[in-house]
Amino acid sequence: MHIHVLGICGTFMGGVAVLARQAGHRVTGCDAGVYPPMSTQLEEQGIELIEGYDPDQLRLRPDVFVVGNVVSRGNALMEAILNRGLPYVSGPQWLAAEVLRGKWTLAVAGTHGKTTTTAMLAFILEQAGLRPGFLVGGVAQDFPVSARLANSQYFVIEADEYDTAFFDKRSKFVHYRPRTAILNNLEFDHGDIFPDLAAIETQFHHLVRTVPGAGRIIHNALSPALDRVLERGCWTPAEAFNSAPGWQAGEPEADGAIPVRFRGELQGRLQWDLAGEHNVYNALAAVAAARHAGVSPRSSLEALARFRGVRRRLEVRGEVRGVTVYDDFAHHPTAIRVTLDGLRARLRARGESGARVLAVLEPRSNTMRMGLLKDALPDSLAAADRVYCYTAGLGWDAAAALEPLGDRLATSDRLAELVAEVAAHARSGDHVLVMSNGGFGGFHERLLEQLAHPDPSRDE
Repeated sequence: MHIHVLGICGTFMGGVAVLARQAGHRVTGCDAGVYPPMSTQLEEQGIELIEGYDPDQLRLRPDVFVVGNVVSRGNALMEAILNRGLPYVSGPQWLAAEVLRGKWTLAVAGTHGKTTTTAMLAFILEQAGLRPGFLVGGVAQDFPVSARLANSQYFVIEADEYDTAFFDKRSKFVHYRPRTAILNNLEFDHGDIFPDLAAIETQFHHLVRTVPGAGRIIHNALSPALDRVLERGCWTPAEAFNSAPGWQAGEPEADGAIPVRFRGELQGRLQWDLAGEHNVYNALAAVAAARHAGVSPRSSLEALARFRGVRRRLEVRGEVRGVTVYDDFAHHPTAIRVTLDGLRARLRARGESGARVLAVLEPRSNTMRMGLLKDALPDSLAAADRVYCYTAGLGWDAAAALEPLGDRLATSDRLAELVAEVAAHARSGDHVLVMSNGGFGGFHERLLEQLAHPDPSRDE
């Protein structure tokens, strides 16, 4: 079969394309921006990429067009497909029919932590010898690709609540029919498609309705929104984490190991290098889900000691003149706060409690650009010694919204100016945390370059 993927360079649709190619299909695809790292991964898989959405692509005569949610009405290629009456499906629909059918699907849903928890769970099953298939919405450092088709009954998938396609406004995860479902947390996000938190809760309950009675729901007891979702009706055995009757993590012991208990009984100890309380919560969810698939908690915790994490999660991009530059995907106030807390915890563990943290933020997601969460930003950035905000393309006044940060704040709508500002103020021993869910115009590389070759006309 020949499939042509519209919007192929997104992390999800790129993963779908890789799975289709591994299944033996001929795969081609197009996108408005064909660029690394996804373009490189796809080309290495033998997938032909086309820049743009020219209707001339109909000449490829694929058996079916697989349409990503980046495509909307008015897209020239999509309009040609509709006018000709050619067959098309959404990415989640194709995945459910061609890959997930008959599998024991383990789905990871939640506002935060989906990518990391999905990677953790896939790694645990891999280390247990179950060799799962998987689709991770990021680059897991323990696997060479973000998606893999495997001859196994298990498939681990990052289950996104974003809408499926222009012709199917349900959340992607409604298509997956998981046997094991992790509900990691739930907050308001994606203000471009959801009017309020209640609308997202409805989509999560649609997911709950699809989990069989023989399945398992793993949920975060600290999320009131998830409590409301389950109160609407739950027909599946549920296990809570961050709860005394369920899964709990204790205080770190003298050697840094974290005891993990289930229903009050010690299951083992988690000892690793990942920073942040949020990652401990992610680990609890992954261990609980793996237990449902037959992996003992002790084995899971031993595997997590070797887990290297996901790129763009407090990833060190370089160190120049004693200044360490990090990359992180955080783009929601809660994610920003826990990322800063995680970095502070890492520095304390290294005996660097007094080190300065310079936070650089690009509010790039649709929700952030709309300013729907701007009032929560000052508190989320409170742990930073200095804050730099890139304001290009925002529909709100960042300087006014972040005014509570006082003289710790600097804003600019010019990228070069912001890079120069950070480089000028950074000094040896500082940690620069750059947060964006996009490429941020190569900010990390530009900053490292300026740190290496400072402008003598500017004061240090």
